[in-house]
Amino acid sequence: MRYLNLVLILFLISCAIAVERTKDLISAIIIFASYSLVMAILWLILRAPDIAMTEAAIGAGVTTVLFIGVISRTRRMEK
Repeated sequence: MRYLNLVLILFLISCAIAVERTKDLISAIIIFASYSLVMAILWLILRAPDIAMTEAAIGAGVTTVLFIGVISRTRRMEK
């Protein structure tokens, strides 16, 4: 169990760094959604199922849909 926690935390750190460094917005949203899902798994491991469900629903679900909706309504300026 200790190694699983370590792997998940390292994945969270790498996702946070990847979101910050990614230039493409859609890729950043997908990475952010995976970050939220892994965070929900960590909340389950910490025996907080109510927070895990909230993180999965709002963090990975609603926020991802809203971000994609906003990006779809904007124009990209590409050369």
